[in-house]
Amino acid sequence: MGRDGNGNGNGNGPRGTGGVSRDRARLVTGGSRCPSVLCTGGIPVPVLGHVAGGLPAWGGPGAGARLGSTRYRVTGATASPCVPQTGEAVRELLQRLRALQSERVETYRLFEEGHRAYLSSAPHYDFPRYRQLVHEVTVAFSGISQEVLDIAGRLRDELGRADLAQHLARLQEREQEKLQLTAQLQLARQQAQDQPEVDAHQQEEQELKHKLIKTIEAISEILQDLKYDSEEVE
Repeated sequence: MGRDGNGNGNGNGPRGTGGVSRDRARLVTGGSRCPSVLCTGGIPVPVLGHVAGGLPAWGGPGAGARLGSTRYRVTGATASPCVPQTGEAVRELLQRLRALQSERVETYRLFEEGHRAYLSSAPHYDFPRYRQLVHEVTVAFSGISQEVLDIAGRLRDELGRADLAQHLARLQEREQEKLQLTAQLQLARQQAQDQPEVDAHQQEEQELKHKLIKTIEAISEILQDLKYDSEEVE
């Protein structure tokens, strides 16, 4: 994945005012567990409470392709089970993963768009709207992350592709890091805007931008490794 934009909207207003409809947020998430929201310096920060959790059983509509029924082939006088759909199942799960990554890109774009609208409301910041924005973004990313973990579990436990599952585990770690850096950068931007005479705020903003760029590059490398190791099923 290349570098993407950051942003999301909330469930209380049109996008033109930094919001996105609740239905749009649900469309992005594809269903999720309720996440946590942490406030730092008065600003809510997204927290993916389920990103680092275990790998739950696969399930739910739209969660990707399921394996077909087991077939048998006869080798000599012995009938042995085989799953000719394995390659297809892996391919469809990876296609779903790419769709989830695209949803992440769109969610970041909406998140950044909403934050720009929030900053433009200074000096009387529309904090309730921004808090709702952070909640919607957290729900969206939590749902996406849970589904990626489900995909990793299927690749590892059902399809014998622990190598691909390992890439997804690394991807999740970097995506969590990216979300945390994005939230920290938004806070730094507000501080730099509110106190432009404080050089430390400007410096912190630049340092966070650099870290975010490095994290995005790392995510792209992981996706490239995943593509290389899955070429035989593409």
